[in-house]
Amino acid sequence: MDDEKAAHDSGLNNVATRRRALMLGAIGASAIVSVRPALAQSAASVLNCEIPVPGPHGTGMNIDAYGQLVPRDTPGSFPTSGVKFTGEQVKAAMQGRSLPGTSYDESQAYVNYIRRLQSGQSGFTCYASLQITR
Repeated sequence: MDDEKAAHDSGLNNVATRRRALMLGAIGASAIVSVRPALAQSAASVLNCEIPVPGPHGTGMNIDAYGQLVPRDTPGSFPTSGVKFTGEQVKAAMQGRSLPGTSYDESQAYVNYIRRLQSGQSGFTCYASLQITR
């Protein structure tokens, strides 16, 4: 009789364990469903963020082929007008396309400038976000 009771109790424990596992699985599935749209939304916002070339710190300067800010009269440098490029445009330029409205060499100089951005500079957060979403 004790063996029957032990077997019955063991069966109830197995049912309770399975029920808990199913409930945890359902919670995990709902968490995945709610996280995916958030990731998609953040990826879309990264592509829509803007990077000014140059930022306010480089007003009145040109950009050389290495992406450094130089005086306007520097030979081989490219004039800037504070144009803002979207994250999507910059991402495409980093993969070999030219930024809109620029020559190939000018685009490369601007991309080099963007790669040199540091924390605190305008456009840095957008550029950093592009690096994360690769």
